[in-house]
Amino acid sequence: MPTADLDVEKRSTKESVAGVISNSSATAVNDLPSHAPSVADVDSTFPDGGAAAWLTVLGAFLALFCSFGQLNSFGTFQTWYAEHQLNHLPPSTIAWIGSLQLWVFFFSGGFFGRLFDAYGPRRILIPGTLILVFGTMMTSIATKYYQYILAQGVLVAVGIGAVFYPSLAAISTHFKKYRSTALGIAVAGSGAGGVVYPIMYQQLFNKVGFAWTVRISGFISLALCGVAVVTVTSRLATSQHDAPWFDPRLFRDAPFRLVVVGSVLFSFGLFIPFFYIVDYSTDNGISSQTAFYVLSVMNAGGILGRLAPAFLADVFGRFNIMIPCAFLAGLFTLVLWTFARSLVAIMVFAVVYGFFSGAFNALVIPCIVQISDVHEYGTRIGVLYSIVSFPALCGGPVAGAMLKAEGGSYVGMIMLAGATMIAGSLFMLWARLLLSTRVRDRV
Repeated sequence: MPTADLDVEKRSTKESVAGVISNSSATAVNDLPSHAPSVADVDSTFPDGGAAAWLTVLGAFLALFCSFGQLNSFGTFQTWYAEHQLNHLPPSTIAWIGSLQLWVFFFSGGFFGRLFDAYGPRRILIPGTLILVFGTMMTSIATKYYQYILAQGVLVAVGIGAVFYPSLAAISTHFKKYRSTALGIAVAGSGAGGVVYPIMYQQLFNKVGFAWTVRISGFISLALCGVAVVTVTSRLATSQHDAPWFDPRLFRDAPFRLVVVGSVLFSFGLFIPFFYIVDYSTDNGISSQTAFYVLSVMNAGGILGRLAPAFLADVFGRFNIMIPCAFLAGLFTLVLWTFARSLVAIMVFAVVYGFFSGAFNALVIPCIVQISDVHEYGTRIGVLYSIVSFPALCGGPVAGAMLKAEGGSYVGMIMLAGATMIAGSLFMLWARLLLSTRVRDRV
């Protein structure tokens, strides 16, 4: 191991009570380990490949394609509802459906993460698939605002959470050296779904109607999540049935605390472009049919953003790649979106923002896992997402309220989104500096 990496190990051991830092270049052992694995034991138990590992990646990709891909496509529903079923309601009110969906999905992370540590993925994936499909079918027959809130905002979100968290946590038990790459491939499924679903919705809404379009997406979820149930496995044989549901000692770890704070700020602004880019496009003279494709372009940029930075993160360090990507997502929101008026300019922003926001989505979990014990992966990932559920809930409605208060001007909303994402990246930089103050270290 290089000298610089040994220095990172020594400093991280003093700074962090997170468990084992699972990084190809730096490893630290918890001051108060619950399982006390040696560094050699932990390294030797990660196969970093094999049939079971890559089948888990495949299953996770498919699960995220049909679940989180739908979550990324709510902008399509936002515009459709505003023009059809819920045209009597203001945009900020309609946005509560998507924001509640995000909040329930994120908040369920603590619960499903703890269940994963106790029981593994399959016992969560099976009921999660059924809930996701049931909620989708209920959305297809909804006619009232409260019905969309319950079906799409709650049931679908619970189902998404139940297939999302176990799938990604399971991957982390199979990989160490190539963990970011493996997770990036799986998370790219959400971007691919975000490309396909808006186009599918746009084409089918007018051909078969809203109800059957949503039902078709439900059948797709049933098929793809069924594959995930069969293929997603965890390498860990032991279950943590006796572990507490919430351990406040998690927050004694300073890097973990700072990543959580940074994620809270970043998540507040993260979904605002996804919610409003379609409306922004139509308000700037772009036809509604073309505007639907802007969201798909944004999600397409996210596919590459989930793959390329993840590969680089395994080479140069997870924090080292995530932090500049998070910062640039906020910066380009301020610089590009503010002045985007033509279709070309909006498309450029969509691609660039999709890339850098996708990189954050792909790398935040490897960063959390890097500063966590292997037996706490599910819990820590879940706790992070449960906490960021609150800014995710507020971001869309606050942006909609600003849009209404400013008479339809998007400037305030854009400033809010960009500023919060930049602020979040600075807290993550702080966490990285606690692990190592040397720029050249792979962290």
